[in-house]
Amino acid sequence: MNPIDQLPEPTNLAGAQALIVRVQALLDAQGIMLRPPPPEPTTCCGRGCNGCVWEGWLAAVNYWRDEASLLLA
Repeated sequence: MNPIDQLPEPTNLAGAQALIVRVQALLDAQGIMLRPPPPEPTTCCGRGCNGCVWEGWLAAVNYWRDEASLLLA
């Protein structure tokens, strides 16, 4: 089984940062190049908006994780 598939989807900043580090280490160990993960947002207003930039970023991190999973399969 692909090791990335066993990693939980991140739901917060710390979880996403940890996921990025682990996935990047797996890719590096296999010598696989993948575009960098999405950069963290810098424009959050802190009001808890529906469709917050953090929600979009977490979705982008999950998509990046899925791309890495396909490369490691």
